[in-house]
Amino acid sequence: MTYGRENIDLPEDRGCLQWVLGVPLALIYLPAAYICVLLLSADPIAPLDHRTRDDAHAMGVIALCISFAGLLLSLLPVYRRTMNRWWYAVPLLLGTLAYIRAETL
Repeated sequence: MTYGRENIDLPEDRGCLQWVLGVPLALIYLPAAYICVLLLSADPIAPLDHRTRDDAHAMGVIALCISFAGLLLSLLPVYRRTMNRWWYAVPLLLGTLAYIRAETL
């Protein structure tokens, strides 16, 4: 007699579940990606343009927070069992890009 948890994850159900779990992650990563595009296109006019630098730093912090929230969501057990490993690369890439661009602007 087995007292452990039954494995009810069927291979044919995994594709649909990946779509159901992937859509919220994609919706979380879209604003972070948009903010990273804005960060990459930001260009201060003068060397003493502090307003643009402050705005870029704030956008970088926001993109980092969004990426961290997506990473925390993808670390939930249901995501770890279902989603592929490359979903961890998206928040790390976006967060790294936002941090580097915000600090070097």
